[in-house]
Amino acid sequence: MSKKNIIIIMMFLSFILIIGACKNGAKNNKEAENKEVIPENIVEMRDDQIKLADIQLSSIELRSLSGTIKVNGLVAVPPQNFATISAPMGGFVRSCSLIPGNTVKKGQVVAIIENQEFIDIQQNYLEAKNKLEFAENDYKRHNDLYKNNVYSQQNVQQVTTDYKNLKAQVKSLTQKLALIGINAASLNEDNISREVKLYSPFDGFIKTVNVNIGKYVTPSDAMFEIVNTSHLFLELTLFEKDADKVEIAQKIKFMINNETEQHDAVITQTGKAINPDKTFKVYANVTDECMNIIPGMYVNAIIEATSNKVSALPSEAIVSFDDKDYIFVFEKNKTEDGRAFSEYRMVEVQKGVSENGYTAIILPKGMDMNTTKVVIKGAYNLLSAKKNAGDMAC
Repeated sequence: MSKKNIIIIMMFLSFILIIGACKNGAKNNKEAENKEVIPENIVEMRDDQIKLADIQLSSIELRSLSGTIKVNGLVAVPPQNFATISAPMGGFVRSCSLIPGNTVKKGQVVAIIENQEFIDIQQNYLEAKNKLEFAENDYKRHNDLYKNNVYSQQNVQQVTTDYKNLKAQVKSLTQKLALIGINAASLNEDNISREVKLYSPFDGFIKTVNVNIGKYVTPSDAMFEIVNTSHLFLELTLFEKDADKVEIAQKIKFMINNETEQHDAVITQTGKAINPDKTFKVYANVTDECMNIIPGMYVNAIIEATSNKVSALPSEAIVSFDDKDYIFVFEKNKTEDGRAFSEYRMVEVQKGVSENGYTAIILPKGMDMNTTKVVIKGAYNLLSAKKNAGDMAC
């Protein structure tokens, strides 16, 4: 074959290849144009994959979720259940057998005090009382004589003044005797005593003892501290940002020390002022019987925040991806090449409080919670299909 013919044949074959390449390119371009482009926030699944992933749908609910606030505080007692015992006139301690931790009953003797002044007060009272009896009779007699014009008005006035002064003196000494624990009505010349007894004002236990036998105490000395634990309350410290989350009658669960048992309390008062460290106080009454709780103990408490109706889903319906929270909502059913598919759209939401397996959510604007069907089970399988870009998706 001549060289000229060979060149012609090669040119012809090259032309055929070029035409074929152009046809294939046009066919590929046409297929590319017909192929569906799936948005990034859409996940497709076949029916068999949906069954395998156990995808379940439900509506968004309105639920009352309270939420909680974790706080710290102390166990305390109200002022009427805490007593400091002292000797109103001072004296020497003659008897004292109690130690911290001892229980006492109301009216039980906790100490006996001796003081010479006790004798003097009793003597002065009895003398004044006797004088008052004479002055009262003299007062009545002079008034009768004055009415019969036998006695002068000046003398009657003097007798009246003496009588009233003695009456005031006896009343004053009666109160002094009551102050040190002596009943004036039962006092007479035969039972004057140099000692007085100090009594417990209520049932409780001895918190502190600051005396011993023979010690001299003054009226300002705190001899004993007695606590009645029948009415305990919590003094809790909250931060300023939580001021609008607490109110009277809210319930509290708290624990003491390292115990796992929870105790109950109810808020009775909230602080009305913010401290310099941006905290405020909340007070709650302990509502159940707690045998091991002692005033001054440190507590960990959980306050159930104010309950509101909010949009909520089962917590497993919400997935996290790239530090954001999402739900999957049913988009549509479709068929391709004779196979049935379902599309699920990934929607970003904001999470709220969680309680009893449900979590509050804030939906994007424009989303109708009444018509939207949300994946409540299998959401993490859909997220996995999106991440793996085809391992489960079509």
